[in-house]
Amino acid sequence: MATLIEMPKLSDTMTTGKILSWLKKEGDALEAGTAIAEVETDKATMELEVFEDGTLLKILAPVDSAVPIGGALAIIGKPGEDIQGLIEKAQSPAAAAPAVAEKGKEVKVQEEEKPKEIKRQEKPQPAAASAPKTAAAPGEETGRIKVSPVAQRMAAERGLDLRRIQGSGPGGRIVKADIERALETTPAAAPPAPAPAEAGTPAAEAYTDVPLSSIRAVIAERLPHSLGPVPHFFLEMDLDAEPLLELKKQLQALAGEDLRLTVTDILIKACANALRQHPEINSSFLGSAVRQYHAVNVGIAVAGKGTLLVPVIRSCESKSIGQIARERAVLVEKGQAGKLSPDEMSGGTFTISNLGMLGITRFTAVINPPQAAILAVGTVRDVPVVKDGQVVPGKRMAITLSCDHRAFDGAEGARFMATLKQKLENPLAISL
Repeated sequence: MATLIEMPKLSDTMTTGKILSWLKKEGDALEAGTAIAEVETDKATMELEVFEDGTLLKILAPVDSAVPIGGALAIIGKPGEDIQGLIEKAQSPAAAAPAVAEKGKEVKVQEEEKPKEIKRQEKPQPAAASAPKTAAAPGEETGRIKVSPVAQRMAAERGLDLRRIQGSGPGGRIVKADIERALETTPAAAPPAPAPAEAGTPAAEAYTDVPLSSIRAVIAERLPHSLGPVPHFFLEMDLDAEPLLELKKQLQALAGEDLRLTVTDILIKACANALRQHPEINSSFLGSAVRQYHAVNVGIAVAGKGTLLVPVIRSCESKSIGQIARERAVLVEKGQAGKLSPDEMSGGTFTISNLGMLGITRFTAVINPPQAAILAVGTVRDVPVVKDGQVVPGKRMAITLSCDHRAFDGAEGARFMATLKQKLENPLAISL
């Protein structure tokens, strides 16, 4: 029996999924566990798998379409099966808000609503006594046209006149198949001519609208909530970066070519140790309480495909710098490829955003709710410094802590920054 494949809930905050690509085409044989499509959620790009053997009989959601949870994606079954009923149900208005399916379980598609009827607006005709009466247009009944929502949308997109199409559905209703047949014989209406360019502007369009990815849309929705209700304050500190760079050099020599260490790896470990000493920073404001986390799960801001991702390295307080570096390398690679799973981006208690590799001297980062703090790290600068009363060449680095004033006060944040500075300027302290 043919089965309707629906959009599953792939993350706890997901409401829709965007079809990035179909990995299989209609007619392909499938086995349980086969990935058939790439779906972009609000957090990651994931592969959609089928949970039974069969053949991909029909793809219902085109590439780049946003499909709500429980929305129809495809139909699988045996070759030659009659799937017209499933197609009609998937295209009905009732299917626009179906029940959410549990993973691997079939969901009953709601019964199709009554055919949607559109009132045809009659254009006034000039009076003519000798004008003969014309027969009613196909599918027309007392000034109304019966048409399914899908057929209506297809006709509007392609400029077809529904009054000239004969419906083959119940009661003469125009369905998708009728539109497809009409397209084979009727050329689509030409798109409207572009407006003439204004004087002094090139004929070509002066801009390009780039649609938001699902992840970017969620960022755009949530960040105003962070900047609004969260009362930020910022603590900035300059530190001597020479000991930090020397530690990185020594650790890299010990690790060899199999492991590439970065300044971020050492920063993660140093922050984890400092947060254990200052648990009020490793926290979230809950309204009636401040939750202080026992484990230090550090999120690292990663530039993905046209968006910002924050994969999380868990329990950093109990891991070595080498272990952190290995996990960081895997997560960054997956983030840049858009392959992070929701689990790899959840559960963070503190975030580090390092733009030093891009030459940014100093900046302030926006807190990633529900966390109470985020550390912004600038580039290492060659500057003159005073040591033992002498001006000598030095290397300095700016770090800025963005803080949620509801969770802790400025003095608590300052003590954390002092501890972090002491650890980074005295590398042996990182192991304490």
